[in-house]
Amino acid sequence: MHVKNLELKNYRNYSSLSLNLNKGLNIFVGENAQGKTNIVESIYYLSGVKSHRTSRDSELIKWDKDRAYIKADVVKAISDYTMEFLLSNEEKKAIKVNGIRINKISEVLGTVNVVIFSPEDLKLVKEGPAFRRKFIDNELNQIRPKYHHALLQYNRVLMQRNNLLKSIKFSPSNRITAEVFSEQLAEYGSFLCDARNEFIKKLSLIARLIHRKITNGKEELEIIYDCSIGKYKNKQETKKWLLKYYIEEMDTDIERGVTLKGPHRDDLIIKINGFDTKIYGSQGQQRTAALSLKLSEIEIIKSEVSEYPILILDDVMSELDLNRQKFLLESLKDVQTILTCTSLNDINAFHFDNKDVFIVKNGNISKLKDINNNEIYNS
Repeated sequence: MHVKNLELKNYRNYSSLSLNLNKGLNIFVGENAQGKTNIVESIYYLSGVKSHRTSRDSELIKWDKDRAYIKADVVKAISDYTMEFLLSNEEKKAIKVNGIRINKISEVLGTVNVVIFSPEDLKLVKEGPAFRRKFIDNELNQIRPKYHHALLQYNRVLMQRNNLLKSIKFSPSNRITAEVFSEQLAEYGSFLCDARNEFIKKLSLIARLIHRKITNGKEELEIIYDCSIGKYKNKQETKKWLLKYYIEEMDTDIERGVTLKGPHRDDLIIKINGFDTKIYGSQGQQRTAALSLKLSEIEIIKSEVSEYPILILDDVMSELDLNRQKFLLESLKDVQTILTCTSLNDINAFHFDNKDVFIVKNGNISKLKDINNNEIYNS
């Protein structure tokens, strides 16, 4: 799949933009704060109906405007899609696919698949569990629309249960209501754990193979699902365990004022040659493991939807050494790639037959080959 055309109106620093994209490599070159990441952000928005930088749509709207508009023509193997998003400061966002109004975000998920790799993703190994849970959730939201619904419901019930836990000391009668929420939490939680377990099995297999190639067989990568309730068995057993915990250990949760067990406490353990990479891995090993995980995302989506997703590389190349850059670029021949960098010197190693280079300056975009003709895509 690939984005053929992107249109933006009053989006971030773009008043009006219509941009034709190459189905191969698209390189956006410019200094910081010129609008490069705004382009990739709008493309990422197509997949999850959200930004990877903020949870508030209002921040995507040009500062002096009330509305923003994103439109993209997407080419897929089985069909073409026109996706439209109208963002407003005053109303709920409006979504259309091929001119048909979509009322639920879950109905859009999976139409476009996007994998993004940014400097923040290099923290995937060495930072806290929240980074790794977000990595898992973002992937599953794209390939399992029911997962997105279950995750939303789980987080909603979790918040309600936590609020009740804090109130039970002063209102003991709320304990009965908390038990009702415990049943719902166990139901949604067991679904999430089951989906994560299946996903991590695939992730571990693919990432291991990719990591072997990057390290020329010198390192063995292992990805382990660190389920907060212990070793995962199956959905039914997980539901029983969660419900038993939520009921029998409620006093412990009341004392702490939070729910101590469940998918919101899950993590990944990432090992290289048997050692925990977060604790014992060098910075180079941690970055290689992160790269293996992100490239595994691409392959998992390919196995699920039978075509490659769109890949975004946002200012990440300068963070990788030449060996990792080479491996990454050689892996992208069949993938539409949107790449940002700060200097023309950064693109000398990109030997792609099918590529376009765009210069970004103050929200204006021009093709490198057309600079002398002053062909401006946006002004």
